[in-house]
Amino acid sequence: MFRTLHDAADVVTIQIDGVPVEAEAGETVAAVLLRQPEAWSRTTPVSGARRAPYCMMGVCFDCLAEIDGVSSVQACLTAVRNGMVVQRQLGRRSLAR
Repeated sequence: MFRTLHDAADVVTIQIDGVPVEAEAGETVAAVLLRQPEAWSRTTPVSGARRAPYCMMGVCFDCLAEIDGVSSVQACLTAVRNGMVVQRQLGRRSLAR
């Protein structure tokens, strides 16, 4: 659905659900998620419906994901970095460690 409009100058590799994905240094995790074949970041706690990044400015919370082991991180406000591990968040976040 989405694609980059230019060739990335500084490419990093992140993991999304265990799959290596190339991203441009400095872009947000949400932008990378939107370029994936399945462009969603979480499921809702009640119905399990998939939600995708929407507002891209930290207002709506539809982009929540688990990033580097921390649940409910706003992917639209988080810049990628090499080696980052992203998991799509399924349902409500776990408070147990």
